Amino acid sequence: MLHIVRFDDHPDRLDVREQQLPAHIAWLDAHQDVIRIAGSLRQEPDQPAIGGLWIVEAPDRACIEALLRTDPFWICGLRRRVDILVWSKAFPQRLTRL
Repeated sequence: MLHIVRFDDHPDRLDVREQQLPAHIAWLDAHQDVIRIAGSLRQEPDQPAIGGLWIVEAPDRACIEALLRTDPFWICGLRRRVDILVWSKAFPQRLTRL
């Protein structure tokens, strides 16, 4: 089942993001079998990240919650809020290319 996971970060913790970014990227790479697409969210391209978005393939919300608790960004307290939503893709047979 596909899910969208959207994160809002604490705005006063940009230093945490910078410090933990290499560990977070390595963690995402190690979980690419579940986290299909991931990236930061910004108001404008040249502004700091305010959160992130993942497309995740997992059987249920509990699996995603257990996984995200191991993310360096989560562990160090960068994330302020998370929304986990089931995604009903309009054209499931179409592959997404980015």
